[in-house]
Amino acid sequence: MKFLSDDFLLENEMAKTLFHHYAKDMPIIDYHCHLEPQEIYENKKYENLTQIWLGGDHYKWRLLRANGIPERLITGAASDYDKFLAFAETLEKSFGNLIYEWTHLELKRFFNIDKLISRATADEIWEEANAKLATDAFTPRNLIKNSKVKVLVTTDDPASDLPYHKLLSAEEKDFKVLPGLRPDHLITMRDGTFADYLTQLSAAAKIEITDFDSLIEALSARFAYFHEMGGRLSDHSLSTYYFVNSDRATIDQIVQKAIKNEPVSDFEYHQYITALMLEIMKLNQKYDWTLQLHVNVNRSINPIALQEIGENTGFDTIGTQANISEELTKLFTAAAHRGIVPKTILYSLNPNDWMELATMMGCFQGTGVQQLQLGAGWWFNDTAEGMTHQLQTFASQSLLPNFVGMLTDSRSFLSYPRHEYFRRVLCNFIGSLSEAGRVPDSEALLGKMVKDISYTNAHDYFGFFENGD
Repeated sequence: MKFLSDDFLLENEMAKTLFHHYAKDMPIIDYHCHLEPQEIYENKKYENLTQIWLGGDHYKWRLLRANGIPERLITGAASDYDKFLAFAETLEKSFGNLIYEWTHLELKRFFNIDKLISRATADEIWEEANAKLATDAFTPRNLIKNSKVKVLVTTDDPASDLPYHKLLSAEEKDFKVLPGLRPDHLITMRDGTFADYLTQLSAAAKIEITDFDSLIEALSARFAYFHEMGGRLSDHSLSTYYFVNSDRATIDQIVQKAIKNEPVSDFEYHQYITALMLEIMKLNQKYDWTLQLHVNVNRSINPIALQEIGENTGFDTIGTQANISEELTKLFTAAAHRGIVPKTILYSLNPNDWMELATMMGCFQGTGVQQLQLGAGWWFNDTAEGMTHQLQTFASQSLLPNFVGMLTDSRSFLSYPRHEYFRRVLCNFIGSLSEAGRVPDSEALLGKMVKDISYTNAHDYFGFFENGD
């Protein structure tokens, strides 16, 4: 089969039919990404391919380092042209890596350039792509609109006033840019910034934070504000998690220690996080939001790189907390006792957790459709193989037709072909079940399932739309 042909990843006739007639042209709801609302609002064109393609993309940076490329050609002061040449040379060696497929797919879909990227073709691709970047079609808003995106949800601190969301809400009519509440600074209470951050949160909520109760009161006020701005999801990164219950007086003492910049022990931290997560689950249920938990990650494990380059630059790995599913089970059990299990999507970076999480979720389902879901293959798992594994796990332990589908989790405006990639994997998975006689050989039945997972389920599940939009 030709590289990235119309039927790539589609290994049977049913898969081809499902993709081309049902999945391909569906709109996109990108319910979790890291795009900057300011960039969307300002709508400035990018000067060259490196800026839009390599800037902030730690997936690509990891490949460059594996090829021995010096850091000045990755995150350093080298010219954008030299950085692109280094990437082109590296990509020649990346057969079998998802970046090879994604990058060529983005080049083909956005720039209509059907060339293999290499050092030999780098100059002509650079010139042709940069000429197109100078046109209005390549402003951030047009890239979003032309990708058929109806909603994208950004990642926002609860202390933010969301100024660019306000401006976009007033101006942009072709798609919605909605806030996703992510209280990282409340999670990382031991990083030395907790006291300063609480001052910011107090100001935003107009509530003085002196203890745990006032902290939750302030957070509740921000949930209410985000809800008014269209927010319908909160997102939380729990690299590790241990359930440790405690009483309110003890949690107050821990918060007050952190406010004074006094040391907080591991055990005290687990007590605080457990109490915080239960309150966050309660707030998600109150506002009928969806709670997203991202777990089992080892972040910034190279201390030298962290000091010199910073966080989110390609030095994270899959976590190895073997009992994290057991600890999360304790959290959801405690939440169930309190009657506060909200809609939830659980992502683990370690696929060894998926079966345990999928079976645990089945014990806490509520009255809504698929209230708890196993999240799409995340980060190192958003390969064809990882996506297929996630679909197999979801289907085997739950109701795959209810799945809310793919998200980009990306910082790039060129990332939307990831939805196409997922839809091809989805159609191939369902087509394979049909070919094996495991599901009905019904185009109409399977086609509806594909359309639902691609778009309709997310449309209905998250509550982004009113009046049937």
